[in-house]
Amino acid sequence: MKIFYITIPLVVLLMAGCTDKETTSPPPDETEQVAQQDDTTTQKTDVKKDSNQQPEKEADTSTDKSITDTNSSKELKTTTLRDSFTGYKKVTVDGGDLSGSRQANVVVDIGFGDRKYWAFTNKHGQLVRVIAKKIVLQDDATEDVTSDGRYYSDEAKVPGVERPDLDEGHIIADSLGGVSNAYNITPQDSTLNRHGDQAYMEDVIRKAGGATNFEAQITYPDTSTMIPSAYQYTYTVRGNTVVDRFKNGNPDETNAALGLT
Repeated sequence: MKIFYITIPLVVLLMAGCTDKETTSPPPDETEQVAQQDDTTTQKTDVKKDSNQQPEKEADTSTDKSITDTNSSKELKTTTLRDSFTGYKKVTVDGGDLSGSRQANVVVDIGFGDRKYWAFTNKHGQLVRVIAKKIVLQDDATEDVTSDGRYYSDEAKVPGVERPDLDEGHIIADSLGGVSNAYNITPQDSTLNRHGDQAYMEDVIRKAGGATNFEAQITYPDTSTMIPSAYQYTYTVRGNTVVDRFKNGNPDETNAALGLT
């Protein structure tokens, strides 16, 4: 009897232990659900990974923006260059055109060959400004010039050059690479052009081998004449900026009036 009473509790305990073990083990359906949850977790992790890659796309966009900004800067520079021609119509005139007439408010390239020298007229057709980033001297070894160093046999007949005391004066001489149409010619005192300040300025640039930042400003006594009253030249040679101002008159007469020779 004692053995019987001892055996029954043991059997009960064993059955209870088996029941607890089965309860703690998940059924097959629950195992699959956990597996699905793990897959879901993995997918979420992948999504986060993709989210972490998103800033790289933003970085690429930032790079594109940088390129756009650079292009905008280039456009701005181009616009600034064009702004120097604002209000002027760009026209092309043959370098050897002998016509003395000019259009109003235009800009014309008066450089021979590949040179870029720009001449500007005002609303009255007067030549008022000439600019050149770089003056390149004439090269008679490679350029077609006449025996007296001219690109053309004659110069434009600007009104006023018919006067015996006036020359067909170049703003930028043949020797400095200038053409001979009306956008580079003004009626200029003959002595001034051949022996005075105009000739001296041209000689300085030739001896220096050229010049940079060249600008000529031409003034007139009124709006009806094509004969200038004065000139101002600004240019840089050998690192020195030079400013020449002189009237359109005979320097010998001016010097004589001042008691100079």
